[in-house]
Amino acid sequence: MHYDHLVDQGARVKMSDVARAAGVSVATVSKVVNGRYGVAQGTTDRVQQVIEELGYEASLGASSLRSHRTNVLGILVAEFEPFSTELLKGASAAVSSTGYELLAYSGGARGGDVGWERRYLSRLGGTLIDGAIIVTPTVVDAAQGIPVVAVDPHTGPSGLPTVDSDNLEGAILATRYLVELGHRRIGMLGGRPDLESSRLREAGFRQAMASAGIPVEEHLVRVGGYRADTADAPARELLSLPDRPTAVFAANDLSAIHLIDVATELGIAVPDDLSVIGFDNVPESALCNPPLTTVSQPLRDMGARALALLVDLLDENRTEPVTATHVRLPTELVVRASCRRLA
Repeated sequence: MHYDHLVDQGARVKMSDVARAAGVSVATVSKVVNGRYGVAQGTTDRVQQVIEELGYEASLGASSLRSHRTNVLGILVAEFEPFSTELLKGASAAVSSTGYELLAYSGGARGGDVGWERRYLSRLGGTLIDGAIIVTPTVVDAAQGIPVVAVDPHTGPSGLPTVDSDNLEGAILATRYLVELGHRRIGMLGGRPDLESSRLREAGFRQAMASAGIPVEEHLVRVGGYRADTADAPARELLSLPDRPTAVFAANDLSAIHLIDVATELGIAVPDDLSVIGFDNVPESALCNPPLTTVSQPLRDMGARALALLVDLLDENRTEPVTATHVRLPTELVVRASCRRLA
C-alpha cells in the first residue's frame, strides 16, 4: 500500500504522519521507533512498513534527548583539505563495521583559529554525536563531556588519546635521500611554527644534515606555512637567491607542489635544475608534473585507528581500561620523479 498521499510533498515526514498512515497513536509509533515493549507484533510490523514507505527518520537530536546516545561519531576539522580528507576516507571505511554512523563537520575555521574545536564540540557534543575525532586541534583540553580522540594535535600528545605519525623519522628519511643523491646545498620550506609536526620535521631535517656533516645554511630555511598561498612568497625568495639550493625539502605536499609551480614559472626545471621532496603523500602528489617524491604518512590508516580508538573509549562493556592512548604510525619514503642525482 502507498501512503504518499498522506504527506505534503517535499515536507519532512513527521511521527504524526506515520501514526496517521498506520492508523495508530503517535505514542505507539514512538514505542516502535525506540524499540520499547507493549506493542503487538502485527501493529509493529504495520508501523515499520509505513516508516519504510514514507522514509521517516527520527531526529538525531530528539533521539539523543531520550536515549542519551545517538550512535553517531563526529570527525571535526578546521577545513576540508587533502590531509583531512584522506583521514576522513580512512575513518569512513572503518565505521561500517562498528554500528556507528559518521558525521564530518567543519564550521569554516580557515587556518585553524585557536579554539575552533571547543566551539564545534559545544555545538555537536552530547546532542548530535557520542564522541569525536578532532583533526589537528589547536588545544588538547577540548573534551566537552564526550570521548575525544585527537589526530596530529598542534602541541603533540598530551591528555587526549592521540594518533599521529613519525614526523621526525620521516623528515630524516627525506633529507637523507637528498644527501644520498649528492646534494649539499639543501633548503627547507617549513610548515607552521605553532605545530608540533612542523617542529619535528624541521628537527629531522637538521638532524639528518648534521649526521651527514653538512652545515645548514640558514638563509635556505624558510617558513612555508603548509599552504600554497602562504608558501608562495618564501618559495619565490628561495628560488631567486643567487646561490639558490639544488634541492628543497618541503614540509608538506601542498607547499612542495606549489614550489614546483613557482620553479616552472621562473624557468627552473624540476628535477633537472632543482630536486623537490614533500611530506604526506596526498593523492595530488602523484598527479603533479613531475610526480612528487615524498614521505608517506599512512593518512587513511591514521583515520581508521583514530576511529577504532574512539569506539573503544565508548564501549560500555569493556572490562579493561583503554591503554593505547597514543598511537604513532611509521612513515616511509615514496620515490617518484621530482628528484635527481647530482652529476
